[in-house]
Amino acid sequence: MSHDRCGLCGRRAPLTRHHLIPRALHRKPRYRKRYGREQMHTRVLWICRPCHSHLHRMLSERELADHYASREALMAHPDIRAFVTWLADKPDGFVPKR
Repeated sequence: MSHDRCGLCGRRAPLTRHHLIPRALHRKPRYRKRYGREQMHTRVLWICRPCHSHLHRMLSERELADHYASREALMAHPDIRAFVTWLADKPDGFVPKR
């Protein structure tokens, strides 16, 4: 995957690293057993700041790790899919007010 476009909306923008298994949960035995150390550190998605902020506004860290630990799972969430679809039509560099 290219690191010059957002992994969700596809726009060119400065990208941030979204850990698909949130770092705050990496030491929890439940997640260490489920994913293993290597997966927890390498499962990342490069996304723009508006998409990243929206993910964390919509979902808790536990929800992210338990149900949305892949791009496909994130895009299956109706509110996230709607936001990403809306943002994808905006020009590169556009930042929503919220």
